[in-house]
Amino acid sequence: MLLIQFKTAQGATRVGVLQPEKGQVQVLAGVTSTYSLAQTAIANGEGLQALAGRMVSDETWDYGELASDGRLLPPLTHPDDAHCFVTGTGLTHLGSAASRDAMHKKLAQAEQSLTDSMKMFRIGLEGGKPASGQVGAAPEWFYKGDGSIVRASGQAIEMPDFALDGGDESELVGLYVNGPDGTPHRVGFALGNEFSDHVIEQQNYLYLAHSKLRVCAVGPALRVGPLPEHVEGHTRLFDKQGSVRWEKPFVSGEANMSHTIANLEHHHFKYGLFRRAGDVHLHFFGAATLSFADGIRVQAGDRWEIESPLFGPALVNTLAVQATQTPAVRPL
Repeated sequence: MLLIQFKTAQGATRVGVLQPEKGQVQVLAGVTSTYSLAQTAIANGEGLQALAGRMVSDETWDYGELASDGRLLPPLTHPDDAHCFVTGTGLTHLGSAASRDAMHKKLAQAEQSLTDSMKMFRIGLEGGKPASGQVGAAPEWFYKGDGSIVRASGQAIEMPDFALDGGDESELVGLYVNGPDGTPHRVGFALGNEFSDHVIEQQNYLYLAHSKLRVCAVGPALRVGPLPEHVEGHTRLFDKQGSVRWEKPFVSGEANMSHTIANLEHHHFKYGLFRRAGDVHLHFFGAATLSFADGIRVQAGDRWEIESPLFGPALVNTLAVQATQTPAVRPL
């Protein structure tokens, strides 16, 4: 099941089941947000798909019109942006066969010659997929921001004017809602453009935290249910004239990862801060491909399209540069 969250012309939030083959969204009766739907499912002790299936109405909307009118929303939001954590884990994907082979050759080098990134990648390879019921190795982890940084399909991704780069990272995102007792519940998965400043990160890996403090895009659809072992997708970058500047397939799912989803979830939600009742979490699981690695520098006005058949329509966003003015701190 694919869920879409959108706005009506009057600004009201609605939720519907997407029928990709028909290009239609079947509205859920009486549902004002994916967040409220998830909270109802938690309260009832039932699955999201079963609950949503009972609430499908005869009202339908055309997905193409919603997209062209700019009325799509991220598939999961919190009424208060401050109660939505946006985070991620890196060095989790094996990548293509060629890059994996290259990594293994590097991992065969002497310990003292390995970079910290390669050491972390090896930790994941050796311990990221523990036996059922066991705790595996901790992954690289980073914080991106709160709900205010999340963009929907069709919205611009703003790069601050002080940034050195605005590069794509095509990833899968886990979407979670914490129950009244703080227990995290996975609502589903979505496509994401994690978006980072790779130039500043390249200067020194300790700048990684700075590189991640950027907006991101998630959606347009939320896939309810477990994630398949193998996920295939495609990322395309278009210039202002509509010509393809860069394109590349990507893969995800546990068959292409050095960590299990359960292990990544454990090492995020083991912190009490992230088990606060009612909070929303959007967690990026890591990228296998990015245009920056192929020497591409994305320009203002360029457009990304990230798609996978498992997730319905493409996630579409354009890069924009945002003027920033940092005020001087005033002593009191």
